[in-house]
Amino acid sequence: MNQDIKLKGKLKNYIRMPLYMTILFAALNAWIYFLNIQAGLMCSVFVAFYFVVVLFMYRRNRVTILNEMIDFATQYGTVQRRLLEEFEIPYAILDQAGRLMWMNSRFREVVQKDKNYHKSIATIFPQITREQIDKADVVNLKVYREERIYRANISKIYFSEMMKESESIETRDETQFLTVIYLFDETLLNRYLREKQEMQMVSALVYIDNYDEVMENVEEVKQSLLIALVDRKVNKFFSSQGGLVKKTENDKYFVVFPHKALDAMAKDNFSLLEEVKNLKVGNEMSVTLSIGIGDVGSDYAKNYGYSRMAIDLALGRGGDQAIIKTKEKTWYYGGNSRQVEKTTRVKARVKALALREIMISRDKFYIMGHRIADVDSFGAAVGIYCAARQLGKKAHIVIDTVNTSLRPIRECFSEEHGYPADMMISSEEALGSIDSHSALVVVDTNRPSYTESPELLSKAKTIVVFDHHRQGEEIIKNPDLSYIEPYASSACEMIAEVLQYFDEDIKLSAMEADAIYAGILIDTNNFMSKTGVRTFEAAAYLRRCGAEVTRVRKLLRNDMNAYKAKAEAVRHAEVYRGSFAISICPADNIESPTVACAQAANELLNVIGIKASFVLTEYNGKIYISARSIDEINVQQIMERLGGGGHLTSAGAQLTGCTLLEARQIIERALDEILKGGIS
Repeated sequence: MNQDIKLKGKLKNYIRMPLYMTILFAALNAWIYFLNIQAGLMCSVFVAFYFVVVLFMYRRNRVTILNEMIDFATQYGTVQRRLLEEFEIPYAILDQAGRLMWMNSRFREVVQKDKNYHKSIATIFPQITREQIDKADVVNLKVYREERIYRANISKIYFSEMMKESESIETRDETQFLTVIYLFDETLLNRYLREKQEMQMVSALVYIDNYDEVMENVEEVKQSLLIALVDRKVNKFFSSQGGLVKKTENDKYFVVFPHKALDAMAKDNFSLLEEVKNLKVGNEMSVTLSIGIGDVGSDYAKNYGYSRMAIDLALGRGGDQAIIKTKEKTWYYGGNSRQVEKTTRVKARVKALALREIMISRDKFYIMGHRIADVDSFGAAVGIYCAARQLGKKAHIVIDTVNTSLRPIRECFSEEHGYPADMMISSEEALGSIDSHSALVVVDTNRPSYTESPELLSKAKTIVVFDHHRQGEEIIKNPDLSYIEPYASSACEMIAEVLQYFDEDIKLSAMEADAIYAGILIDTNNFMSKTGVRTFEAAAYLRRCGAEVTRVRKLLRNDMNAYKAKAEAVRHAEVYRGSFAISICPADNIESPTVACAQAANELLNVIGIKASFVLTEYNGKIYISARSIDEINVQQIMERLGGGGHLTSAGAQLTGCTLLEARQIIERALDEILKGGIS
């Protein structure tokens, strides 16, 4: 058989090199003949002898060389196979269908199968499917086996590439391939990474929300005891999780603790909030805390920055809650207590003076509320308009649509009543005229997407925000002045307070006072909810300015169609889980179904046993939800699950891409989730 084997290429030339030297010697011999014939004869004898010896050696050793080469190749192949078999990294070959063809010993140890196992790789690793193999030429997947974690490196070897240099075998289908798979054990690596993450320090800020109010209502001898008990609760809670607490002010703490404690605190729903509220040493008012936690990795400066953002958000939402803020998401815990009304109006005075300074430095003002403006939004805008007028500044209220509930009040501010024609302008007109010397005042909302014109926000150089709703993740960024007080009953209440400190000589007409008073009346449901001492003080101020209760009541009356729609919503309401009234308000033949929807939700709270009401209506391609409660249910948390927000007892949301029936089912699922965690 060896006689049929022929050498070729560089090896053939190397073996035959001595024979090729004969030609050189023969040429040299011919040249010697020209010099000396005798020398030429002697050289010819030498060349002939050399050729015979070389030819003899070539023919004799050729078979031996071939045998040794074949033996070496065989041993080399055996060594390669043995190396693969004993390769420390688990290695296997799959066919195109994903079935095991061959696996080395380490792979067999990992999967605990013998070498005759030729079933699909998915029977061992369900994560490695045929679709995953076909996805790309190289794929990395995380797979699990016997509580160990592996990174599977899967790559394809095409037959067309293997057969390129073969002269005896070829493939016509260039898509045929084998699959090789390497397994890298990353169990320890993942454990070390997890331990590293767990030991990273997380920063937190803890504030006492109502420190001044509580101290005023506790005997002086008991004040130090109460604060000592709060200190003890805070230190005990975080120390039990390996944390360190540093008190920075009378009502502020800075905390650091390991990341692994964060999950335990969240699962416990930050029980510290309730523990502190239950402290009683003669104080009628409960102490409430706000906790802001920043979690963005090993950058401690960023952690602290995010904890500052979290605590600001917690305070903006009314306090009594813990907020965890990361780069991707924000988690909320608690927030079940009513906001504590501040008895002091120092903040209102400071904000009023700040607003005055901004107005003095700007030439023109645009006042904007939320889409589908309501009475509170419009009344607050009128109050800001009056402030600008007091300083002789030009102001415009940006409003695109006027619904039936707002139209009677809107018509009071016409040219016939002495107001300029451009007092109310559309958002399109505002976008065309706003410039760098103008300021934008946003009232009754702090969400950019809810405003009458989000584009106007991006174009304005100076932004002022007045709102009474709790803040969410979506906020107006970088306002020059922000006054957000969730304890306030309405935006009109806030503006009424600001106007009292804005200018001593400011004058409101009876119609202007009526508009602001109407906003308070609507948002408090005729002073039945969210009212405090300052609410009545604001109403008293407006009454002194000329607001007339009877006149306002006439302005707020509904037409017959809206009244019938509200009655239909109440009549067809269904009780879910024995405590929640859910209904659908008809939108046919009604200009403002969202107003009737909110009124129906308020009416349903008058039914015995109803803890919260949810009324839905369809308007302009969206499903609007009005949620109301008295004191037992935090409807804000429920609406936040649906992408909305609001207050503890008054909230709402907007849904798209679903029907009224589907929206109702979404509400029911949200209620089920809330009930599983305990009623808020």
